Amino acid sequence: MKILVPLKRVPDSDTRIRLKADGSGIETDGVKFAVNPFDAIALEEALRLKEKDPSLEVVVVTVGRQESVEQLRFGLAMGADRAVLILATGTLDSLAVAKVLAAGFRREKPDAVFMGKQAIDDDSNQTGQMLAALLGIAQATFVSKFELDRSGDCARCGRETDAGIEMIEVSLPAVFTTDLRLNEPRYVSLPGIMRAKKKPIEELDLLALGVDAVSRTTVLKLELALRRKAGVRVKNVDELISKLRFEAKVI
Repeated sequence: MKILVPLKRVPDSDTRIRLKADGSGIETDGVKFAVNPFDAIALEEALRLKEKDPSLEVVVVTVGRQESVEQLRFGLAMGADRAVLILATGTLDSLAVAKVLAAGFRREKPDAVFMGKQAIDDDSNQTGQMLAALLGIAQATFVSKFELDRSGDCARCGRETDAGIEMIEVSLPAVFTTDLRLNEPRYVSLPGIMRAKKKPIEELDLLALGVDAVSRTTVLKLELALRRKAGVRVKNVDELISKLRFEAKVI
């Protein structure tokens, strides 16, 4: 069995973000980059399955520039078997990334794709769904519980919904997008970092995959969110209604 785990390079969540003067993007000088936290959760789940079945192969893949090797090394240090870097320049939107990953899927022929439900930089929550649609395979999104059937042909998943946990059964191959409550990723150990240096990283370009990844969306401008005033506590419903009516003037 083989599991493909896409890892996205994003600004570290503890990094202070500064915008460029023209609002065209963020200033990257001095910014620490990391693996998207939701993707780390996806990788952790794949590694837990590997611990139960050592014959399972976990392959991490990323789409981006040469510096994305850093995130692949992190995935290898966590325990992935090998890595694939698909070199791409410029900013790719969700559909373009999904097309690239679809080509990578056809090349690797994995039994499943585990990926984060969204990335913390753009919060699009689209790539996993688009990938499954392009491949014509099953999908389970917002997965917070995962159990692989003994046969290895299907998986039982718990999906986070507004109404609670929805339990579904999905036939493989399939795309699974992971939610926050699925697990807690392991820390990378020093031995893991040393072993990662010996693991292979394959580099491909879009031409080798036969993909014409053209973004259909363009970011016109970024703006920092306005700071909100601190909230206040109210003693009862009457006071709440009064503040909403006369202070906030929303009712």
